[in-house]
Amino acid sequence: MATTATNPSGPVLDWAAGHGPVTGALSATTGAFAVATTGAATSMPPGWALAVGAAGALGHTIAGLRVRSAGRSIAARAASWLVGAGWTTWAITHGPLTWAALGSLATIGVGIGAATRSTNLYEEAREEEALAAEQRQIAAELSADRRAIAAEWADRIQRVCSITVRVVGVEKWETGAGYSIDAELPPGGATWNKIAAESPRLSADARLPHGCTATAGPGIHQGRVIIDVTTTNVLEQERTYPAEYGPLSVHTGIPWGYRTNAEEIRAYLREQCALVVGPTGSGKTNLVHLILAGFARADDMLTWVIDLNAGSAGLPWVLPALNGEIQAPDGKTVRPGVDWLAGTFDEAMTMLDTAVKVAKHRKMGYQDLLARHNTDLLPISPALPQIMLVIDEGAEILASNDREVRKLGEKILEVIRIARAMGVRTVLTALGATGSVLGNLMIRREAKVRVALTGGETEGMDLSKMFPGTRGLRVEQAPFKGAGFMSTPESPAALFKAWRIKPNQIRDIIAATSDRHPMLDDISAKAAGPAYARRWDAERTAWMREHTLTDDDGSGPSESASQAASRRTGLNLSALRDQPAPDPMEAELARFREQIDAQFATTTDPHTPTPDKTPPPGLNLSALRGEQDSPAQRAALALLLAAGPDGTGASAIARDLADEHGTTRQTVVGWLKTWVQDGTAVRVGEGTKARYVHHRHAPEQPSEG
Repeated sequence: MATTATNPSGPVLDWAAGHGPVTGALSATTGAFAVATTGAATSMPPGWALAVGAAGALGHTIAGLRVRSAGRSIAARAASWLVGAGWTTWAITHGPLTWAALGSLATIGVGIGAATRSTNLYEEAREEEALAAEQRQIAAELSADRRAIAAEWADRIQRVCSITVRVVGVEKWETGAGYSIDAELPPGGATWNKIAAESPRLSADARLPHGCTATAGPGIHQGRVIIDVTTTNVLEQERTYPAEYGPLSVHTGIPWGYRTNAEEIRAYLREQCALVVGPTGSGKTNLVHLILAGFARADDMLTWVIDLNAGSAGLPWVLPALNGEIQAPDGKTVRPGVDWLAGTFDEAMTMLDTAVKVAKHRKMGYQDLLARHNTDLLPISPALPQIMLVIDEGAEILASNDREVRKLGEKILEVIRIARAMGVRTVLTALGATGSVLGNLMIRREAKVRVALTGGETEGMDLSKMFPGTRGLRVEQAPFKGAGFMSTPESPAALFKAWRIKPNQIRDIIAATSDRHPMLDDISAKAAGPAYARRWDAERTAWMREHTLTDDDGSGPSESASQAASRRTGLNLSALRDQPAPDPMEAELARFREQIDAQFATTTDPHTPTPDKTPPPGLNLSALRGEQDSPAQRAALALLLAAGPDGTGASAIARDLADEHGTTRQTVVGWLKTWVQDGTAVRVGEGTKARYVHHRHAPEQPSEG
């Protein structure tokens, strides 16, 4: 370890530092003078000094040869030892304190310093030349390969595109998956778009593997073009989501996958909304979970999820925490991976109304903050987080013809329209890139981050509408699950693939990021009110647990409601097992049955045994007496029966039951689908003209044969 001495009035001395030309000469001359003075005073034999000098010269010569020093360096060091030893021998014999002795010693010191400086410069020049020669050799080898690539592609572009380009650079990707070509376009108006349009032909001419492409993009100026050539198809490989769950930010971007050069691509959503389309089986659900994972890792983002399909997109991020299935290492309570989840129409409307209130109150409450930062964009931070609304199949909601669903779509558009500056942005998903999905101007204008997962599906995947102005994109380029095209304002539309995120990773991310989620700022929380503060109340989250069923004895594995429904076949005889307790609705139904019996006089209770097993004619209202699961469901069936041959719809039934039972349209839709499956009801008509008729009033179907 070097020892230094600091003098306030002088330089810092490093006693462990090596000698330079000056200090080396001083050391040599003062050492020789000290030895000569001591030797003369003690009558030391002069030959000893000469022997020591010869040994030193020999030792430095051997060391110089071992490290391959230059010949002049070895000679200079050996000569310094011999000259110094000779002077010391002479000074011991004749005395070191004479003017001749001191003058000659000073001359020797100057000579040693000059020789050392000269040899050091020569050694440095020699080392630099050796390094330069090595670099030239490497560059020559690389240049040979790059020159071959440049000549090959210049000829190919001339042959395929009829454009003569001059390749000015070839850069190989660090991932080893391909290379980029920087070319200069010829004068005369040729543009890079013409080369981009011939991407399929260039790829075929280069005999690239399936899934590899040669795509052109703008260069450093309009007279240059960059051609990215993929030689290894990384899209066919399934790569899991990176296991490093470090913090992210809305300002640093959220990684959504990787390009064909194996480099990750990020979505910057501070001002942009996002649109993700993908047909069934393309990996869209996996991408939604991947997006939620990135939002969960951010320390300045809160994620609100709307999924009217029973909340399936958000349940894996919520239930493990609500059910206490995850334990934090420090023993703290684990928070859900998303900040709010809506799986019903009413909860979704509440969430969107809250988002609108938050945006408007932020505009009023943060005027001073905006003035201090001299900006019109709310400065997002962990103390003032951005709200990300992830709406699964939200684009279909916007294109729906249903009156109630249309209200939800109008509220989504309001959030998109008013909340950009105040830090509320949306991510919408859809099943396809069609005109109905992309027909809304607000979506096309605000959703600049766009993803089209193809999975090889061609129906409903109009890439020209999804990525207008981009040519050469073909669905067959991305036939793999999770693969497709992605564009951002920073990166043009090109092939990409999403990582595969597995359920155990979702649980790991929930645990790893629980203490990282920000809290809603005070102004926003005040605007959100009880609707936000009580979002995790038991009555608000009861629907989440209703989708999990267990065996009768409580020991079997859980299954979802849809799985249980698909497992059951045949008649539901639950009414024969446990009769429900009497309730006021039963009295009304009894009076209704009496009126029907008085008019038709044909209804027989199937619970009363009859010798004749032939079902009696007329109306069978036994389903109103306990076969249904709840009073609300029995009342709904009564309304369906009372509608007669004209039938009714889910909205009408929900309106009639809303005041007394609080039933939503989504719930009634589920009942009607079940009744259609078990034959209780018949669906008549399609689309907005569809209605449901009780099977007793349904028109007879023509027999086959």
